[in-house]
Amino acid sequence: MAAIVVASNILVQVLFGQWLTWGAFTYPLAFLVTDLTNRLYGPAQARKVVLAGFAVGVACSFVGTQIMGEYGPLVTLRVAVASGLAFLTAQLVDVAVFSALRGRAWWQAPLASTLIGATLDTALFFTIAFSAALSAMEPANDVSWANEALPLLGSGPVAPLWVSLAVADWGVKLSLALIALVPFRLIVQRLTAKSAFI
Repeated sequence: MAAIVVASNILVQVLFGQWLTWGAFTYPLAFLVTDLTNRLYGPAQARKVVLAGFAVGVACSFVGTQIMGEYGPLVTLRVAVASGLAFLTAQLVDVAVFSALRGRAWWQAPLASTLIGATLDTALFFTIAFSAALSAMEPANDVSWANEALPLLGSGPVAPLWVSLAVADWGVKLSLALIALVPFRLIVQRLTAKSAFI
């Protein structure tokens, strides 16, 4: 979890196309780690992994606030609060949903928990970090660039830029939630087969 959080905090600084950063492709792996831990060791251990990831994320945000980029600190207060709150809330909801669905078909718990967690994560992060409605959180942080009215993803209805960024990020998370079912199944089968021989 720590490696994913660190990598995502670094890769979110690197653009991938017009609507995404490379961090959009690494961060969803946090849900895979949480779900694997939950399946193999239970919800209490999964929550410990989430809290460890949160602590690493807070440390990364603090470091980011100290590094000056072209437009100021790499991590603003709003982004730090949005990142921490979204991660902690989404991952803990993921653990709860997974636990509630644990007894169903093998794919239902990881898929449902990740879809719900990823949706919550995206909504919280982008709203807190960039919505003009929350500008009072950090008045000195100019987020007008994120609120520029543009066609959604370049061709849809007009919406603030941050909404396009959120929709693109959410689409990657949902796609990776489906793809992650394959390694989830293989890892669980391999580790449970090994433990049966011990």
